[in-house]
Amino acid sequence: MSLCPFFALDRNCVASYAGAMSDEIDPDDVPGADPAGEPAPTNLIPEPLSRAIGERYLTYALSTIMNRALPDARDGLKPVHRRILYAMRELRLAPTGGFRKSAKITGDVMGNYHPHGNAAIYDAMARLAQDFAMRYPLVDGQGNFGSIDGDNPAAERYTEARLTLAAEALMEGLAEDAVDFRPNYDGTLDEPVVLPAAFPNLLANGASGIAVGMATNIPPHNLHEVLDACLHLIKTPDARDDTIANLVKGPDFPTGGIIIESPESIAETYRTGRGAFRIRARWEREDLGRGGWQIVVTEIPYQVQKSKLIERLAELIQTRKVPILADVRDESAEDIRIVLEPKTRAVDPDQLMAALFRVSDLESRFSLNMNVLIDGRVPKVCSLKEVLRAFLDHRREVLVRRANYRLAKIAARLEVLEGYLVAYLNLDRVIEIIRYDDNPKATMMAEFGLSDVQVEAILNMRLRALRKLEEIELRAERDALIDERAALEAMLSDEDAQWSRIAEQLREVRGLFGKSKPEGERCTAITQVEDVQPIDMDAMIEREPITVILSKMGWIRAMKGHQPLDGEQKFKDGDGPGFALHAETTDKVMLFASNGRFYTLPASTLPGGRGTGEPVRLMVDLPNEAEVVALFPWREGERYLIASKAGDGFVVGAGDILAQTRSGKQVLNGEAAVCRSVAGDHVAVVGSNRKLLIFPLTELPEMARGKGVRLQKYPGGGGLVPDDRLSDARCITLAEGLSWLDPAGRTRTETVLDEWLGRRASVGRTVPRGFPKDNRFD
Repeated sequence: MSLCPFFALDRNCVASYAGAMSDEIDPDDVPGADPAGEPAPTNLIPEPLSRAIGERYLTYALSTIMNRALPDARDGLKPVHRRILYAMRELRLAPTGGFRKSAKITGDVMGNYHPHGNAAIYDAMARLAQDFAMRYPLVDGQGNFGSIDGDNPAAERYTEARLTLAAEALMEGLAEDAVDFRPNYDGTLDEPVVLPAAFPNLLANGASGIAVGMATNIPPHNLHEVLDACLHLIKTPDARDDTIANLVKGPDFPTGGIIIESPESIAETYRTGRGAFRIRARWEREDLGRGGWQIVVTEIPYQVQKSKLIERLAELIQTRKVPILADVRDESAEDIRIVLEPKTRAVDPDQLMAALFRVSDLESRFSLNMNVLIDGRVPKVCSLKEVLRAFLDHRREVLVRRANYRLAKIAARLEVLEGYLVAYLNLDRVIEIIRYDDNPKATMMAEFGLSDVQVEAILNMRLRALRKLEEIELRAERDALIDERAALEAMLSDEDAQWSRIAEQLREVRGLFGKSKPEGERCTAITQVEDVQPIDMDAMIEREPITVILSKMGWIRAMKGHQPLDGEQKFKDGDGPGFALHAETTDKVMLFASNGRFYTLPASTLPGGRGTGEPVRLMVDLPNEAEVVALFPWREGERYLIASKAGDGFVVGAGDILAQTRSGKQVLNGEAAVCRSVAGDHVAVVGSNRKLLIFPLTELPEMARGKGVRLQKYPGGGGLVPDDRLSDARCITLAEGLSWLDPAGRTRTETVLDEWLGRRASVGRTVPRGFPKDNRFD
């Protein structure tokens, strides 16, 4: 019952389970009932266990969706980020003020608003300060807040932070009743439900999160373009999605790079709220003089760690997967500079980069899933237009609330000003009342018809304010407030005037963060280019003869030149020769294992022959229990006879056995025993029962994958008895006879084979005299 406390069931958990078993519960069966006749507790409510657990899990899921993982479409923030910014505002960490220790900030956030671990809070705050993660950082960090290499931020006791102008713009109007507030987790303080958000932060900085059953992933965008789309949507509320997509050209990542997508694809992604963007690194060819050149990468895709990218490129060089790449160097300082050196000048830089884009993180994909909370309550996958509309509706609500707040302030101030003016008109009488009357407040309220607020303001007025000049200033202030009130009331009564004011505010924000500022220019280029065909890596490998040796224990190496296959070689203690073959560095070496899978090993990537090699299981995903059946160089157009120990097999073409991945390619279903090149017109099969059968090759089908057909029949039922299994098979030319090696190593040939000829799936006859005892042809 360890789940019961988590779901807050306790004793009711047992009662709920009983309710699930029957519609009515016997009081004697309820936990807590006294067998002697004492009544059971009256607070037990029968409920099926499935419903109880379902309701509690749904509560947990909704809490995760709404209070942790998904951002609000209005301000683009999750609760933890909103609480961090609000706590920093309460600490008066303005952009022009001083810094405070991050430990102080995280402590206030955790103690006042976000009762979770300080590590989670600090990680969230650190991301808000990273200029390689946020397009418009909301926290100004001082100290080590991490790097694009993937380094973690320094401990919170070593770093300091304050708000940025962008964060200040998000919270403009909090003191003017712009948004609702709610009690914090312990009810001692209030926190904003949402921030006023002077700009669409959801699109400007993006968001990502994983909830229960749903997730979100939104890239950052250029704020100038997003504000242009907002202004167009204000002017034309029923604007088409394509028009909005023309204004917001695509994501704008802080790390730059190049987006390779067509305008039609981007428009469709923004229309549906789902899709992906292909991002490539920005690079240039740098001339070294005398015909030499190198490639310099200056921008890498978003969310790619530079250190891991360098490691991957170095791995490609070491494994010779890109043999034309000679070296990679990281010469980055504040800016990114990754230098790629080619092995030869003859290669085309575009083709080399096209090859690297395919096998490294120099090209990545960013998936867009615009799943957000509408009005802070309803999760929905929105289009770009719907997200902008949610932001604009929020801005209108903020505008109306701030206007009403200002009207209330104006009304209160005008009331005081009217009282002041009455006092100036009756100054002598007011002074007399104050000097001689025992209750001046009541007397002035009765004599001049003043309110309690007006009389209090008059009584608290300083003597120096009785100057004639002060009266003129009060009248000017009253007139200005009256004009302002009239303007606000006119705006509140006219929807078009409200949208005009919102448009004016957005233009002001665009002036602060738009293209007129260096940081407002677009970082990521968008283009639609035809893919350059990558270099044919095989063509760039120098063709040299090699001898491939695979030991019994699975250690493989490639020795230079064609060495004698039966020559003496060095092996590890307890190991010995297994397979040896002649090949060339441009070949693909095929490994056929007993699990029926073919594995491809590029000969150019095999370890050298100076030592004992490397385990082949480090190069391909070959299971430990699988044994190597055959090792041979791949030749286009050839065919191979493969068979299982159960005696089933077929012919497979060379094109059907090439594997593209480390996991290999499944071709034969069953435990493999034989793989032979097809040459001749008949097939010779020998079983462990020393029965030989020869039948025409035409009786075998050619397949790409499967179990095959029966080659030879065994009394034991095709492998059910361990001794009854296929031992060997090969293709022969009937006119040339059948050859094998005798125990003395001499080749013997049987030319008269009529005795062993038969139909496929026959038993066969006993092998000829002198046939090897291991039932192998060679």
